[in-house]
Amino acid sequence: MIALNSDCMTMVRRCLLTFKPFRIFVAGIGFFSLCFLMTSLGGQFSAKRLGDSPFTIRTEVLGGLESRGVLRKISDMLEIILKRIDALAKLSNTSESHRLEELSSALDRFQPVGLVERIQAIAQNVSNMAVRVEQILRHTLLVISAGRDGMAGHCEVPKDPGYPDCASKVDWMRARWTSDPCYAFYGVDGSDCSFLVYLSEVEWFCPPLGWRNHSSQPTVSSTPKKQAVVRSDLGPLLEQVGSGKESLSFMRRRMRRLAMQWAVAARRLDERLRSRQRQQKRVLVHVGFLTEESGDVFSPKVLKGGPLGEMVQWADILTALHVLGHNLKISVSVKELQGFLGVPPGRGSCPLRGPLPFDLIYTDYHGLQQMKQHMGLSLRKHKCHIRVIDTFGTEPAYNHEEYATLHGYRTNWGYWNLNCRQYMTMFPHTPDNSFMGFVAEEMNQTERLNIQREKVNNMAVVYGKEANMWKLQGKDKFLTILHRYMDIHGTVYYEAQRPPEVPAFVRNHGLLPQHELQQLLRKAKLFVGFGFPYEGPAPLEAIANGCIFLQPKFHPPRSSLNNEFFRGKPMSREVSSQHPYAEQYIGRPQVITVDYNNSEEVEAVIREVLKAKVEPFLPYEYTCEGMLERVNAYIQHQDFCHLDGHFPSANDSKLWPGNPPSPFVLLPNSTVVVWAPNVTAPACWPPLSALRLLLAREAFSCVKTCQDSGLVCEPAFFTFINNMEAFNGLDVQCEALEAEMNHVFPAVAVERRECFLQKEPLLFSCAGVSTKHRRLCPCRDYLPGQVALCRDCL
Repeated sequence: MIALNSDCMTMVRRCLLTFKPFRIFVAGIGFFSLCFLMTSLGGQFSAKRLGDSPFTIRTEVLGGLESRGVLRKISDMLEIILKRIDALAKLSNTSESHRLEELSSALDRFQPVGLVERIQAIAQNVSNMAVRVEQILRHTLLVISAGRDGMAGHCEVPKDPGYPDCASKVDWMRARWTSDPCYAFYGVDGSDCSFLVYLSEVEWFCPPLGWRNHSSQPTVSSTPKKQAVVRSDLGPLLEQVGSGKESLSFMRRRMRRLAMQWAVAARRLDERLRSRQRQQKRVLVHVGFLTEESGDVFSPKVLKGGPLGEMVQWADILTALHVLGHNLKISVSVKELQGFLGVPPGRGSCPLRGPLPFDLIYTDYHGLQQMKQHMGLSLRKHKCHIRVIDTFGTEPAYNHEEYATLHGYRTNWGYWNLNCRQYMTMFPHTPDNSFMGFVAEEMNQTERLNIQREKVNNMAVVYGKEANMWKLQGKDKFLTILHRYMDIHGTVYYEAQRPPEVPAFVRNHGLLPQHELQQLLRKAKLFVGFGFPYEGPAPLEAIANGCIFLQPKFHPPRSSLNNEFFRGKPMSREVSSQHPYAEQYIGRPQVITVDYNNSEEVEAVIREVLKAKVEPFLPYEYTCEGMLERVNAYIQHQDFCHLDGHFPSANDSKLWPGNPPSPFVLLPNSTVVVWAPNVTAPACWPPLSALRLLLAREAFSCVKTCQDSGLVCEPAFFTFINNMEAFNGLDVQCEALEAEMNHVFPAVAVERRECFLQKEPLLFSCAGVSTKHRRLCPCRDYLPGQVALCRDCL
């Protein structure tokens, strides 16, 4: 008896554990449910037009109650299944073991292979269909209204010359509307009526339909504008950033460390801006390179000496936007991006569900690609709101997709057809882009005095956290010379079992936390660059801590044409040293650029360093206050959705001086042309009062031409000098005048005396160079220590 009960319970457990009766029963019920659902709702899931199938229930007459009745039937079936399962489970508590044995034997004979997988597939299909049904239910009234107006689901494609693409778009929808679930989300159901509604109300390829009740369409209420209030508390920002990955933790640590510095800058800025109205902007910051979809290659390297410059800049951008008082949202995943933007479900073929919920979007090239993938047509509509954080810069010839493709400027980056001032760089590389920057730690007077007392005169720290930076060609000889005069320290990352391959005379501290690195730099006299990494933040931090920065000069200059690192980057800029900004804007005594292959020159420079006394120095534009000032000016004045004023019309020329009349006048005893002070200037930013118009020499860019005159090229002014009046103002004799797409125009051909205007505004370029042309260059002045802003820009 005991043995019999034991066998019975074993069989019961085996039956219940494997769920064989449940599998057969669910298979039958699942198959019946699937057939019922397909025959009842087949017309709604078919790519064919309504009425093609005899089993189709027309959506013109199908109301919400009938459709929901179908879902209730499915729900009732599932309840029956659960009751049968409960009944089977109760069999284990009865003594009718022979019934269980017979049931198990019968089920064993009919057990099909892979039944669980089939049931799971059926369940998934039913789940997917339920989602589609819910989408259709939301838009059933759309077709009902068409039927009540006598359309009966049949709509003719309008022939309106104002919408020439309507017919072709309808044909495309007929063939491909099932290619992306977003079309069904917007109410497309396979009928021509739904195609026309979508193409006229969601997209813009067809005219509005007369039988639609447009007054009932939802309207977006404009939210009242708020004034931005300067903040000094970073607590809310730190909570938003979070610490889900090491890169975010690094950014939070940086924000905390500089919190007092930001608070002092916020108070100073608040005192200066109290009399000015500043509108609070809705800002989305999407850090694309930190998303899992882009690989997030930076986070694993944070603790291993990897590149941190980008994260330094992003941390400071977030802090500046928060301190300036703007409404900030932060995204570091594609899912967050989709949620913030209101992206419809699907593959990105459809535009957004409503207007863009942000005034500004800061992202990078990775994020821009992700936005293109998920915003669909809306990216083209809203791209004027985007600001791209671009470390090395993007020049106009690489930015214009058609021009770049035709003339060999196409690279892996660029070609987005943005206004190039929408690209924002870490350093003021090229004036074609906007200079965003970052901040370095400032010293108060007491700290500056302590630094000077603690300096070790013969101590040098090498710029290079990765061992491969020490292996660059020719560095052994240089290090040997340096070691004769100074003690050399390094901060190279290494694992315990694998020490880095650096010379034995180098004292390596390993990778240091930021505050410990600051202490090391405060003691060191010299900070040595090996030529890589290019244009990072560390040299400015070293100079701010009282170090002299020694860097190599490049012969020839490095660029995308001759250097693997720069190859593929959307620029032709030539880099003459490891850190061109430090060389050009700071210079001696804080920055010394030397040919490392010239041993005599290297020794002479090292002896000069030992005798020099240098105080800590930090350019104003890399202080917190300088960055806040710059970012605030961009936010309040840069508007790429509404272009600046255009050159005055011919009617205004009657008031211009000169013969022929021109708004441009030559400064006394100079070759510089300015906007005449007695001529009303069009509204723009920077203001035209800052314009200084120059004629470049052959093979000179406007960047170089303006620099040689102590000025900066200003691309915003190109639209005002792209005319015959500018040539006349510079006394250029034009025997012919033409307009073409070329990134060096406006310019004059030297040999033929033929003048050229720019036909494509996106190709206005400060960087362009031509050996056959002399360029018209719009330059401007700039504030001391703040090259991004002119004297009248604030």
